Amino acid sequence: MSGNNEGTIVILSSPSGAGKTTLVNEISKKNNFQISISYTTRKPRSNETEGKDYYFVSETEFKNLIDEDKFLEYAKVFQHYYGSSKDVVFKKLNNGENVIFDIDWQGTEQIKRKKLNYKIVTIFILPPSRDELYNRLLNRDRNDEKIAKERMTQFNEDVLHWRNYDFVVINDDLENCYKKIINYIKTTNNKKDPNYQKLISLHVESLIN
Repeated sequence: MSGNNEGTIVILSSPSGAGKTTLVNEISKKNNFQISISYTTRKPRSNETEGKDYYFVSETEFKNLIDEDKFLEYAKVFQHYYGSSKDVVFKKLNNGENVIFDIDWQGTEQIKRKKLNYKIVTIFILPPSRDELYNRLLNRDRNDEKIAKERMTQFNEDVLHWRNYDFVVINDDLENCYKKIINYIKTTNNKKDPNYQKLISLHVESLIN
């Protein structure tokens, strides 16, 4: 599973509503990255397409795939399962294609623990504020306050996992955020900047207090 011509794994994670899916799509569209399309047991949203955004399956089908060891990672998020196909991802990587993941911190930790012989870059996306995040969630779920509030209750836990990622960026402007991510991916031998880490830490404190 190692070689000079293999692709890179790039993982984007964030609290729900911080914009990782939009960023994943931008990175895939403008760069040489293939999106890892996840399986999920949740119902499709009005703007989602089978096989393009997700593979929508029943919980029984999903659990059968778990039993057959078909997933590189999987997790239960807000009562629904999500998982990435091991065979599809490895095939793309071994063909020299870069693969980008839109997954949460649980899936990220699973992939890191496998100690794969591929280069892995992990990036965490933060919202500019709690108010902005809540507004994005309302807009995304067609003003469904119940869904938005449910996701906000999980926010304080999810956001604390930022420290386990290689790079953290605040999504206060989509284009600027995109550029920072691309610059980071393209830079070799990245080292964490203590001053930048402190800035992010202060921002996280402002989000949870």
